[in-house]
Amino acid sequence: MLSNSRSRRSGGRRRAQSEAVKPLRETRYKQLRHPFQPQSIFTEDEVANIHQTALRVLEDLGIKVLLPEAREIFRTAGARVKDDMVFIGRDIVAAALKTAPAAIRLRAANPAREQTYETGAMLFMAGAGCPNATDLKRGRRAGDLQAFVETLKLAQTYDVIHMLGPCVEPQDVPIQFRHYEMIRAQLVHCDKPMFVYARGSAQVSESFEMIRMALTLSEGDFTDGVWATTVINSNSPRMLDIPMAQGLIDFARAGQMSIITPFCLAGAMAPITVAGALTLQHAEALTGIALAQLSRSGAPISYGGFSSNVDMKSGAPAFGTPEHVKMQIGAGQLARFIGLPWRSATGAASNTADMQAATETNMALWGAAMANATLTVHAAGWLEGGLSFGYEKFINDIEALQTMAELCTKPLGTEEEIGFDALAEVDPGGHFFATQHTMDRYQSAFYAPLVSDLTNFGAWSEAGAKTSTQRATEIWTNDLAQFQNPAHGASADERLAPFIETRKQQGGAYPQG
Repeated sequence: MLSNSRSRRSGGRRRAQSEAVKPLRETRYKQLRHPFQPQSIFTEDEVANIHQTALRVLEDLGIKVLLPEAREIFRTAGARVKDDMVFIGRDIVAAALKTAPAAIRLRAANPAREQTYETGAMLFMAGAGCPNATDLKRGRRAGDLQAFVETLKLAQTYDVIHMLGPCVEPQDVPIQFRHYEMIRAQLVHCDKPMFVYARGSAQVSESFEMIRMALTLSEGDFTDGVWATTVINSNSPRMLDIPMAQGLIDFARAGQMSIITPFCLAGAMAPITVAGALTLQHAEALTGIALAQLSRSGAPISYGGFSSNVDMKSGAPAFGTPEHVKMQIGAGQLARFIGLPWRSATGAASNTADMQAATETNMALWGAAMANATLTVHAAGWLEGGLSFGYEKFINDIEALQTMAELCTKPLGTEEEIGFDALAEVDPGGHFFATQHTMDRYQSAFYAPLVSDLTNFGAWSEAGAKTSTQRATEIWTNDLAQFQNPAHGASADERLAPFIETRKQQGGAYPQG
């Protein structure tokens, strides 16, 4: 007892000395690299067979392309065009894959937020494209500009979210003016790589102009890397609609990045098997890559997919399922086969931020990690299969993402880290709380949870017996209350205001198609 008492008192002195010289733990989540080797679910021969079958789909079955300009681009390149069906030869695809860049510089208002979009990078985007927002304070409601701005601020707050996306659709803003407010909000409140919807040439052109204006970029500056990304969804099976085809062309010609994302749900819009669904996804993705490269050789483009299965009883999309994870791993193999960085996604079909939502999202997060996805979309906040963005869900998902990010820091196996002296210092049955090895490291040794409560039952009960969802409400509320715009925000807003006002007086720009 006397020995233990002396040890505790000595530990207290050493703790005080340690606190005086040791910095608090620093997190480095801005640029991440996958810590583990990618996994495989198909053999090399099977991957090659899926690729060859996808080429056969393009050559023999064709893709329905609704935009006349896109059909003409394919025709000029040697594709066979019959009415609105385009039959793309494998030589066209091969040429496109040769010019598509393997590494893309993602620019940001804050240079410290820049990313290199390439194989091995690990980037996350929050849940995107949700028509509704939900939280414990205000309930479920239609997405509006307030929710759009709030979710942007939450995405800006956490370094583990690397790219901006349209978390909530601001439906209270007329559609012809909506892009003005969405671009302005990103430029004023955030300093990360930006997102622009591909909703027609007029809106895209004005959005690019706003970015150049707000950040005082020359034409050369704007094309030196990617300042804006967009998601291009094909209409599975085998159709590319007008706004998506136009977006591919517009972004390619402007030197900005399109993220090709077929949404192939096995058993519904795709064959019911994993291999069949991936074959369709691959064919549609190759179509987008080819159109982008034919529009501008070397245009920044991302392979991608968001394939999962449906519930065969209800027809509803399912996420985080074994089939979803298998498709993620298979998609990663296909991306590496063609040598391009790629996009995956998590997801949650759950209607609330419960255990089901967490399990679905986290299983798909691990699927993306095992597949070595360059970008994982819908990584935080996504509910109801994308119909709602949950504020509490966002915070709990950030915990999972930060845990994943911690794995990117490799532990050391040096003699100092192994700590034989500490092992020798503690008698059998003792503890390591007061060893010098612990005192030198305790402030920075472990990840400090954001929302998880590690106290015992008594302390948890005395604090109100709150669930992680309830604790998350306090966190996002505090985040928004303390939020400060980045340094460039005020000047960007000042530059944009006259432009937006003039364009609104002129009637704005309506979506295409």
